[in-house]
Amino acid sequence: MKEASTVYVGCDVGDRTSEVCILDHDGAVLERRNVRTTRRGLTGCLGRIGPATVAIEAGTHSRWIEETLMAAGHRVIVANPRQVQLIWKRGKKTDKADALLLARLARVDLSLLAPVHHRSRTSQVDLAAIRSRDILVRTRTRLFNHVRGTLKPFGVEPVRCSPAAFPDRVADEIPSELAPALEPILKVLRELNQQISAHDRQIDALATANPVAAQLATVDGVGALTALTFRLTVEDPAKFKKSRVVAAFLGLTPAKDQSGQSDPQRHISKAGDPLTRRLLVQCAHHLLGHTGADCDIRRWGLRLAERGGKDGRKRAIVAVARKLAVVMHRIWVTGQPYRPFREVSAAA
Repeated sequence: MKEASTVYVGCDVGDRTSEVCILDHDGAVLERRNVRTTRRGLTGCLGRIGPATVAIEAGTHSRWIEETLMAAGHRVIVANPRQVQLIWKRGKKTDKADALLLARLARVDLSLLAPVHHRSRTSQVDLAAIRSRDILVRTRTRLFNHVRGTLKPFGVEPVRCSPAAFPDRVADEIPSELAPALEPILKVLRELNQQISAHDRQIDALATANPVAAQLATVDGVGALTALTFRLTVEDPAKFKKSRVVAAFLGLTPAKDQSGQSDPQRHISKAGDPLTRRLLVQCAHHLLGHTGADCDIRRWGLRLAERGGKDGRKRAIVAVARKLAVVMHRIWVTGQPYRPFREVSAAA
C-alpha cells in the first residue's frame, strides 16, 4: 500500500459523474477514470490505491466528498475555484484536463490551490435557514413588483405599506378584470409573509442564543440577521491576523490589476459570501439614512459622502460596510463592548 505522499489525485466533480486522474510520485499518469458522483463511486475508485492526496474544487458537492474521502484515509485538499485561474481561464477546457491539472498542482505545491476549509456542519445548518429566508424575501419582492407593474397601466397606484399589509390593502384596488391574474399572486404573498415571519423568529432565537452574535448586534446599524450571518460566515476570527483582512475576505475591498506602471482603480472584488456582503451594504444604507443612529461610523461615512463627488454616496456606503465588518471582527476578537463614538478611531 502506497503512502499518501506518493499518490496524487485530481477530481473534477460533476453533478452526475466525476473525472478522476491519478498520478504517481514522478508525475506519470497511473489511471484516468470517469466515476459516478456518489460515495460508493468515489471510494470504490480510490479504495484500490491506498492513502492519497486528493485535490477537488470547492462547490456544491465538496463538503460531503471531503468527509467521505477523509473517512477512507485520504488527505483531501479543497481548492478555491476563484484562485485556481489556470482551470477556468484556459482556451481548451475539458473535465479530463481539469482533473489532470488539479492532480499536478497538488503534486507540485498545495499553496497553488489556495486551500479553503468548510464551515462546521452546525454553522452550515444555521446558514441554510438564513439563506432560505433570503430567497423568500427576494421572491416576495419580485411578486410585489409584478403586482405594482400590472396595476399601473390600468391607472391604479397601489398604496405604500408594509409587506405584511400589502396583500390585504391592495386586494380592494384590483380591477375586476385583473382579479383572476392577481388574486393567486396575493395568496402566495400571504403565505410568503407567514413563512418569512417564521424564519425571522427562528433567526432571532439563534442570534439571542449565540453570545457572539448578540454582542455584534449591538453595533449601530447591525441587526440580529446581519450579526448572526457574519458570525457564521467568518466562524473563526483567529484566521485573520488583522481585522482589516476580513473586509477583503468578504469582497468589500477594491480588486487589483497591477502590471508595470499600470495600477488602475477597480471596483470591489466581490469575493467571499455574497449574502453577508449584501447584508453589510444594507446596514450601511440604513446607517447613513435619515433614521440612522448617530455614531462615529455614521459621521465618518457622511463626511466621505460629502467629499466624494458624483459617486460619493455610493463610495461612502461601501466604505461604511467595510468599516462595519472591521469593527465587528475587532469587537469579536477583543471581547470589548461596542462604543458608538470610539470604534472608528480604534479600528481605522
